[in-house]
Amino acid sequence: MLQSIHCCWYTHIQKWPLCPSFTRAVLNVIQWRTRGLHSVAHKGRDPWGEVCLCLPWKGQDSSLFSRSLCSLVCKWTYSAEKGWDDSFWKTIGLEDFVADNYSKIGNQVLPPGASLGNGLTPEAAKDLGLPAGVAVAASLIDAHAGGLGVIGADVRGHGLSCEGQPVTSRLAVICGTSSCHMGISRDPIFVPGVWGPYFSAMVPGFWLNEGGQSVTGKLIDHMVQGHAAFPELQAKAAARCQSVYAYLNSHLDLIKKAQPVGFLTVDLHVWPDFHGNRSPLADLTLKGMVTGLKLSQDLDDLAILYLATVQAIAFGTRLIIEAMEAAGHSVSTLFLCGGLSKNPLFVQMHADITGMPVILSREVESVLVGAAILGACASGDFASVQEAMAKMSKVGKVVFPRLEDKRYYDKKYKVFLKLVEHQKEYAAIMKGD
Repeated sequence: MLQSIHCCWYTHIQKWPLCPSFTRAVLNVIQWRTRGLHSVAHKGRDPWGEVCLCLPWKGQDSSLFSRSLCSLVCKWTYSAEKGWDDSFWKTIGLEDFVADNYSKIGNQVLPPGASLGNGLTPEAAKDLGLPAGVAVAASLIDAHAGGLGVIGADVRGHGLSCEGQPVTSRLAVICGTSSCHMGISRDPIFVPGVWGPYFSAMVPGFWLNEGGQSVTGKLIDHMVQGHAAFPELQAKAAARCQSVYAYLNSHLDLIKKAQPVGFLTVDLHVWPDFHGNRSPLADLTLKGMVTGLKLSQDLDDLAILYLATVQAIAFGTRLIIEAMEAAGHSVSTLFLCGGLSKNPLFVQMHADITGMPVILSREVESVLVGAAILGACASGDFASVQEAMAKMSKVGKVVFPRLEDKRYYDKKYKVFLKLVEHQKEYAAIMKGD
């Protein structure tokens, strides 16, 4: 039995004593579970691992228990260069993990896409309906697989500046219920408020920085479904056999008249951290903000609030990019995937607000492409992950920013930054004497 941990541990490489963001609550959970397991029959003999380890572990000879570098450096404070840090586990009271050369949490560590053991076991092959011995690849975390599935695409012939630039000029944004912003570099770059750098955590041989927004798709749902006009929206969208978001997008086109659709929010502004800020402010105390509300609550108001929320998420991406670039990254192109990348308004707002072209993959399920890349490397079809990325990732669509609207979005961005500045001022007032 694999003891599974589904969590969000993170730390700067070799900086865990100095990183206050390390999730103390998760450590408490694993300490509680470990100590509780000491009293049961198997008493800690089973290995520990996260969800993305489960299928590879079940598919290979479980006695080998090979781990992927991805999850270990991102979630477990493992160093690709130095391995495990004994002092860390002893300090937090989990010195049992150090025993037997870390056999409980893995001492055979492989880069993503490496072939595990002798391939698929006969038992697993029978369960899956596949031949025994099929290659099993060292895995990636889901968002990292999405990033791998898009960031290495061959962009020749699309008129993009990144065609003549290294892959480090690309930022993968995996956007769904929440969003992850994956940027890679040849050398380690420490970005305040952005996780990492993690060596070979997504693309072997490159350092990964991972920004993120705690709620994106969930926030849009919250704003739309909580509005008084939502029942009307549901009825009208159903009558047209459309999703509520397709209907809202068409409704915005209807009410914008001669102006660009983004200009409908000139008096309505949203700060999107309804669930705290993950990057780059790393402040879980922050709250959401909306300014510019009126007494009316009709469908027009709902559509404009929805637009302002989408814009706020895109401004959050711009803030993350600025933090990464200030630390040493150079980003010129966005590669979007995930459920929100299927929404054309969401994509266009990210292009307009960041001023960067957005690449959408030909295969919309980019996480599956990333998994396929790993499998193709493990099977020997490609000599490297980078080669597989270039051959298997395909550009489906390029969305360019409306540069003529730049001045408007620059002004909106100034308001966006003022919102969080003012929120902190309000909090200071209320905490004062």
